[in-house]
Amino acid sequence: MRGLKGKVGIIAGAARGIGAATAERLCAEGVKLVIADIMEDEVKAVAGRIGSDIVGVHLDGTQPSSQEALVAKALESYGRLDFYHSNLAGGTGEDSNAVDITDEALDNSLNINIKSHVLATRYAVPAMLETGGGSMIYTSSGSAISGENQRPAYAMTKNAIHALSRHVARKWGQKGIRANVICPGLIMTEAVSQFMTEKHIEGIKRHTPSHRLGQPSDIAGMVAFLASDDAAFVNGQAWHVNGGVIMRD
Repeated sequence: MRGLKGKVGIIAGAARGIGAATAERLCAEGVKLVIADIMEDEVKAVAGRIGSDIVGVHLDGTQPSSQEALVAKALESYGRLDFYHSNLAGGTGEDSNAVDITDEALDNSLNINIKSHVLATRYAVPAMLETGGGSMIYTSSGSAISGENQRPAYAMTKNAIHALSRHVARKWGQKGIRANVICPGLIMTEAVSQFMTEKHIEGIKRHTPSHRLGQPSDIAGMVAFLASDDAAFVNGQAWHVNGGVIMRD
């Protein structure tokens, strides 16, 4: 990607799946990274496997002090921050329906899928403004707009990320800040694959306008684009990466 080499970025939620694949892709492009996750040992193992110009640290994304320390680590390590990929997600346990969902399940989803992204923005945007701007990249989900009969808290909170990104783009766009959302479809991460049988996979393929299912590297490619100078005029958009399962104008 044009203008990506030498940039400094953060990936929050990089111990596995999309985040780990994105770290590999960006380091291959010459990016300097701080990657973080609540699973500290695993994220440090990812950093160790990739090698140079990457640091793995602990992050509890729902805690302001932890998000602040993460941005400080990037500035301490590399002197600047050019993009932040806010990739935290979760809270689907017991997320049944709007009538039966427990208060605990609802609060958990709100914290992970909304609060963590707001906190990332709180600390990353001022750091990027110090050097003339940068890119906020949020991971949402196709669930945000698809309309499902379950997981309402997950879908609602993912949709809230879209509003956040548009706010950031509008508020700080003229100061050099870009904010975009990636909405993955079904991506065959480790967590997803362990629950999929060959029968499930073949059934999904029949309903996918693509010759294969999504891989973490597909999302990594979109993150690389949005972090790069090739996306310099892309702001406030939601990018659906799903093989054509959901088609939108």
